[in-house]
Amino acid sequence: MDPVLVVHGGAWAIPDDMVEAHRNGVRDAASAGWRVLEAGGTALDAVEEAVVILENDETFDAGRGSFLNRDGKVQLDALIMDGATLRAGGVGCVERIANPVRAARKILSESPHVYFVAEGAERFAAEHGIALCHNEDLVIPREVERLREFQARPEDQKADLFAPAISHDTVGAVALDRAGNIAAATSTGGTLNKAPGRLGDSSLIGCGCYADNLSAAASITGWGEPIMKLVLAKWAADRVASGSLPEWVAAEAINALESRLKGHGGMILLDAAGRFGIFHNTPRMAWAVRTNRQESSGIERNRAA
Repeated sequence: MDPVLVVHGGAWAIPDDMVEAHRNGVRDAASAGWRVLEAGGTALDAVEEAVVILENDETFDAGRGSFLNRDGKVQLDALIMDGATLRAGGVGCVERIANPVRAARKILSESPHVYFVAEGAERFAAEHGIALCHNEDLVIPREVERLREFQARPEDQKADLFAPAISHDTVGAVALDRAGNIAAATSTGGTLNKAPGRLGDSSLIGCGCYADNLSAAASITGWGEPIMKLVLAKWAADRVASGSLPEWVAAEAINALESRLKGHGGMILLDAAGRFGIFHNTPRMAWAVRTNRQESSGIERNRAA
């Protein structure tokens, strides 16, 4: 098979002055994942490496630089899934892991379980060679000021945190390798001022992330609660399995999210034949694609009117 890699860096109203940083970030992530695939590596390794780049980039709401919760802490969630075996690893509400996708990969590879949260996830990570950090290491001044400004507003003047104008920089990647296997990974810092312990869709299997060689690999970004209610990644994969093209299904899924629950976000979707779809109903979405014949990236793609 000819390998394919698609990455995203969040679907929201990316401001003009942040467009270049978003485009550069997804390009860098695509380059890292593509190096794995080009060398004959697995789709699973490729999506992990792509997402690590995005977690390390303070532009995005994943890893260092993520939104702060109501208590002023970073809490991170991630999931990675192997389409060949249906093995998956997820972490939720971790506060001392700089690259949660690395911990998720360790769970997939070295645990009979699928999911660890909070202190249990951190303990598992440490026991399997992942260095823990201080939560303060993940906090940056930009986000301290953003939280301070938001919390200082009167209740009747606080913006809707789930509106597209508020950042949803959840990151993710889907890949197809030379062996014909697909994989997906999604990572996020969640929503500004979220209640401590809140989980979104990103790390929940079948919601914000899913992969099955018999259907498709999906990574989703956006308002998590409606995405969870529709189990949207699995919803999309099932439609690909029934014979629909990923390009059509990505649009159908995001349109259904909006029509059914007034939700918003974006999706990247890839099948085991190398066909892919990218769609969002927000003003902008950062994305990048690498194949043997194509290297492209952008901030808008197939946006709903």
